[in-house]
Amino acid sequence: MMDSIHSDDKAGRALVAGGAGFLGSHLCARLLRDGWEVICLDNFQTGRASNLATLASHPMLTVMRHDVVDPIPDLQVSRIYHLACPASPVHYQADPLRTLRTCVLGTIQMLELAKRVGARLLQASTSEVYGDPLQHPQQEQYWGHVNPVGPRACYDEGKRCAETICTEYAHTEGVEVKIARIFNTYGPNMSPNDGRVVSNFIVQALAGQPLTVYGDGTQTRSFCYVDDLIDGLVRLMESPSAMAQPINLGNPAELSMLEIADLVRACTGAQVPIVFRDLPVDDPAHRCPDISLAQQYLDWTPKVPPREGIARTAEYFAQESQASPERESQAMAAFMQTKRGGRRQGRARVV
Repeated sequence: MMDSIHSDDKAGRALVAGGAGFLGSHLCARLLRDGWEVICLDNFQTGRASNLATLASHPMLTVMRHDVVDPIPDLQVSRIYHLACPASPVHYQADPLRTLRTCVLGTIQMLELAKRVGARLLQASTSEVYGDPLQHPQQEQYWGHVNPVGPRACYDEGKRCAETICTEYAHTEGVEVKIARIFNTYGPNMSPNDGRVVSNFIVQALAGQPLTVYGDGTQTRSFCYVDDLIDGLVRLMESPSAMAQPINLGNPAELSMLEIADLVRACTGAQVPIVFRDLPVDDPAHRCPDISLAQQYLDWTPKVPPREGIARTAEYFAQESQASPERESQAMAAFMQTKRGGRRQGRARVV
């Protein structure tokens, strides 16, 4: 059983649920740089201790191993970033019921905590709420085109339901809520086996393997570099209370799968062919955000161009390929060493 964390001063304390994941670890690092005390909560189902390794010496970080579907103690925080949920099809389809519980029950637990301690909550929603969209690009007012019984429904409908829950808690319980609809994001700390196109292509290219394109490669996505996305999340969280509607966060620079493959080959120098496979069920033909609201109300526009972002990501994966297979267990052990003595010698605390 975890100890509750209490403080008389909530102004500078933030909770990041899913903080050991791809986006969550970058968000923890950003908040720490901004002077926040950060509580990273993660069950490490898909989150990785190694994502937090560079933060292990930070005295303002607390790591809590906990599943968001279980009751959460009264953490005295003023900001809650709810990012806890597997986000790649490989991971969220591995256990669909668990994904649904995380989306629904986990969101309720987070909102109940926000209500008890008076915190503002940001819900990490997704562009998947638009399904295989009939509107292009997608505006926030669009209701989507989602198959409720397809293989992606556990995530798509789970996130749609989570938005409804957040909206009702705002209306009936007075919880201050922000909803970010996150479009495809990439960068360092991605898992090499998460099944997403940028990481797949880079890992294959670095290994000298053919790049696997599903369908004919003309389907499009818009890819946002992680630093830009995290900046958007922070801006949305700190936006005025009236900004309560869902906001798209993503890069509107649309690229086909074949264009992404060519960029990866150029950035890695890999002379590898492309192989084509059947398109997965319910895979959207197009996905591109209309970010007019984010530009208008958050003064936010992505800045990192695809070639630069892919080059940075390829460099990260090249370094990862040289890492010890035991690195993840070693990183977790390094964190857990502090559990016996609490925060000491300027290190993060694990509870």
